[in-house]
This record gives sequence, C-alpha cells and structure tokens, in this order.
Amino acid sequence: MTAEPTLIGSVRRALHLLDAVGASERPVPAKVLARSVGLPLPTTYHLLRTLVHEGYLRKLDDGYALGGQVSELCQRTSLHTFLPRIRPALRALRDEVRGAAYLALYSDGDIKLIDIADSPAAPSVDLWVGVHESAHATAFGKCILSGLESEGRRDYLSRHRLADLTPHTITDSRVLEQMLVRCGDVFRDREEYLLGTACVATPVDAPGVLGAVAISLPARRSGPAPVQSLRRTARRVSRALAI
Repeated sequence: MTAEPTLIGSVRRALHLLDAVGASERPVPAKVLARSVGLPLPTTYHLLRTLVHEGYLRKLDDGYALGGQVSELCQRTSLHTFLPRIRPALRALRDEVRGAAYLALYSDGDIKLIDIADSPAAPSVDLWVGVHESAHATAFGKCILSGLESEGRRDYLSRHRLADLTPHTITDSRVLEQMLVRCGDVFRDREEYLLGTACVATPVDAPGVLGAVAISLPARRSGPAPVQSLRRTARRVSRALAI
C-alpha cells in the first residue's frame, strides 16, 4: 500500500486563498475569502498578511488581488516553455559570427536578460553592472528603449541613472534620445558598457513582446557588423515568441 504523503496544512490553506483570489476578476475582501475556503477569519488574516508580505497578494481598499510575484512566476513558466525553441537560433548565431548571442526582453518596467548562448571560443560579456542599470550603455538596452513610447522611455530613464561606465558611455539623456531616434533597427555599443567589447542588437517583433537579439564581439575584431545574421535570428526568435 502506498503511504499517504505528508502535507503541510498551512501551505495548503495559503494556496487555497491564492486560488480564490485568482478566480475572481475583482479584489476579494478577507471575510469573503474566509467563507469561500472554509477558514476562521483570524487564520485567514494571518495567511493573507503573509502572502502580501511575500508579494503573492496585494492588499487594496476593497480587498485582495494577486501580487507581482504571481506575475513573475507565470512569466518564468512561460519562459521555460519557449526557451527550447529560441536557444537553437541563438546558438546558430553564436556559431556563425563567433560571438556570444543574447536575448533581452522588457518586462514589468525593466529590461531583463533572458538567455545567453556563449562558449569558450565565444565568451559572454562580464556583466559587472546589472542589465537593468545599464540599458543606456548596451546595444540590446538601447534597442528596447527605442521601442518604448516616449512616456514609457521617460519613465524608465527617470528610474535609472545614466551611469558613467566607461569613457565612451552616453550619460546625457538628450544625446541618448537623439541617438535612439536615428538608429533605425540596428543598435550598437562600442566599448560603452565594457572596454574592449562591442555589441550589436536588433529588435524582435512578436505580439505583446518588446525585446532584442544581440551579439557581442571583441572591439578589436575588424570587419562589418553581422547585421544580416542578427536580423535572421531576430525573425526566428520572433516566430518562436509568437507561437
């Protein structure tokens, strides 16, 4: 006979509350939640405070709604679904141009590096400054910033200082705005994020997605930027994201 699993009652009760909040299109008051899951009101308040503290719920004037942690969890689950379709494209780009390939997406007001395809022969950039703090200095960051509406870009730049990372970094917001407008669909970073490294990026185009595919190379390497290879990869990634 199979032994019954050991279950943690408080965890089950918290999950039932999450289910009840998620099933409603409107914020749910604590008393309604207590009745719907069959819990005493004091226990319900205790669990709700914990879920709010951890970011899984938000307390509003008229009840409780799902919090940002639930959105993050859903997004990570979605990423696990589509990354197997995207990685072959990034790896092919890496092997073709002999440089590390990157996919970055705009999510919840920030720019996030989703995946990197690198190798000993094509190492990725040493990310010594967080991606969300250095969009102005990276090719994929500039690419994503250019895709934001003016209001969204102003909001982003108001929350992220244009840090002076190298002597080549753009730290004037007006200069950055002018550069974003005239770049078209190809964005470059030549030793703006890290001395000795150059990067080129182009946007991905899928419904509800704002992102960029990029390639990094040693700045000393001569020859034209791999723009056509980037565009082909961006189209492949866009198709994968659209499925």
